[in-house]
Amino acid sequence: MIEEITATELKKKLDDKEDFQLIDVRQPDEYAFAKIEGAKLIPLGSIISRMGELDPNKEVVLQCKMGGRSARAIEALRSAGYTGPLKNLRGGITAWSNEVDPKVPKY
Repeated sequence: MIEEITATELKKKLDDKEDFQLIDVRQPDEYAFAKIEGAKLIPLGSIISRMGELDPNKEVVLQCKMGGRSARAIEALRSAGYTGPLKNLRGGITAWSNEVDPKVPKY
């Protein structure tokens, strides 16, 4: 079961300056085109090799374009033995653009 967070809930966490990690698992060109301020890019293909960059003592929110790749990243991390709290941004950056920040371009 993959825990999810909505774009609106994510905005509140960011506004409240909560201590968590926001990881974008898209490709560098997608990240360059549209990103959520404060997100760190770790493309899906590198998530396991870069697992050490995640802090298991902090909640990690993963996001992609629509939520599919970030869900796969969570499954991969769990399979690799990652034990920290992981949440998937439901609807990805598209939902962020629709619900929170229409200035973020859609593609």
